[in-house]
Amino acid sequence: MKKKSKIYPKTYRGAQTAKAIKNFPFSFRSPQREFIYAIVEIKKSAALGHFLAGELNRERKQAIVKTCDEILSGKYLSSFVLPAFQGGAGTSNHMNVNEVVAVRATEILAKTGKGKATVHPNDHVNMSHSTNDVMPSALRISAIRMTDKLLSTLDTLIVAFEKKSKQFAHVKKLGRTHMQDAVPITLGQEFSAYAEYIKRGRERIKHAREPMLELNLGGSAVGNSINASPKYRAKLYQQLKKTVGLPFRPARNLMAGTSSNSDFVALSQSLTAVCVDLSKIANDFRLLSSGPKGGLGEIVLPTLQPGSSIMPGKVNPILPEAINQLYFLVSGNNLTIEHAAEASQLELGVMLPVITDRLLESLKLMDELLSVFAKKCVEGIRANPKRCNELLENSLAYATLLTPKIGYDNAAMAVKHALATGKTLRQVVIEKKLLTPEKFDQLTKRLSFK
Repeated sequence: MKKKSKIYPKTYRGAQTAKAIKNFPFSFRSPQREFIYAIVEIKKSAALGHFLAGELNRERKQAIVKTCDEILSGKYLSSFVLPAFQGGAGTSNHMNVNEVVAVRATEILAKTGKGKATVHPNDHVNMSHSTNDVMPSALRISAIRMTDKLLSTLDTLIVAFEKKSKQFAHVKKLGRTHMQDAVPITLGQEFSAYAEYIKRGRERIKHAREPMLELNLGGSAVGNSINASPKYRAKLYQQLKKTVGLPFRPARNLMAGTSSNSDFVALSQSLTAVCVDLSKIANDFRLLSSGPKGGLGEIVLPTLQPGSSIMPGKVNPILPEAINQLYFLVSGNNLTIEHAAEASQLELGVMLPVITDRLLESLKLMDELLSVFAKKCVEGIRANPKRCNELLENSLAYATLLTPKIGYDNAAMAVKHALATGKTLRQVVIEKKLLTPEKFDQLTKRLSFK
């Protein structure tokens, strides 16, 4: 006797989900909640669209919509039990959602006295759908929402850097190239550059966000809309805009939208690019705050926690170090996404599950960590003007500023003499009567030549 697949009413798992649990038993996190919600929003919009197109009766539409609203309010999340990482382009997770909605909607029909009426996971919840148009569209919906949240966080970080740029505008310090003394700058100029890094990165992300508004939803299995009527497709997008609150539109070519994942690659690359600059900033912070006695010590990072279990009083730059590791992770995720997108074949980008997991992980971690970085690190940074001035005055950085007045050869001579005698450049220039003290101070006072 053939053993029947079980349905678990308490968690609303269905037969396909039960099979997938056996096929993917490994320990791996479930899909991001935002992704599950996006699938559910698609199912809700589709039920409304099918009803308006005359393809789904009122009772089933109402039961499906009510179930979707319950899930979107946070109910039944324990029913979504499958790992985000799986084969089949995400069919298992898609059917997990279809079955949860169907089982609960059928329960609602029974309670409302609709007799033996049922909602079928394939015939009703998945009507006109395929995993191949639902899952990429759900990724675009969740990605655009998480991107918008990240953009807001980047705005906060930009403001933090700009405030520090103004606060440190008059703190003169030594500029360095190749880790060698270069020319005088201000700490404010340094932080102004950091703000610009993030502004440019934000623009790249914003640009990469726009293609996320184009969905292949309605394209069905391969993008030629088999089993999805034109009337339904028109109603679907009308309802989706209302449900999600964003101006989604069909992709110009639904087959391209189904078979290519390059839009996700572009978004991931834009995230990696801003993380490159963020990691560079973190490297700078670690150098500039090094010490407190034996390093550069030009800035002081907020003290957040003890830095050692053995060395008393030691404080580590924990948030800059976390930013470095964020870059490592996002960069690695980007490489995975690129390879997964390239591995697509013919009419389908089959490696979507790992793309989904890695892209949403990057977005989530960036938003969470950068929010903390702005508030607990950047906003609390203090300048050490005494140390900045000490390093600048004992360097040879003023030589470049003096060259237009005393000539390159005289400036080079003064540099060599200062190195040989241990005197400051100012002392040498004045002793050699190349400039008066007043003229030297006048030339080295202004560090901005805009």
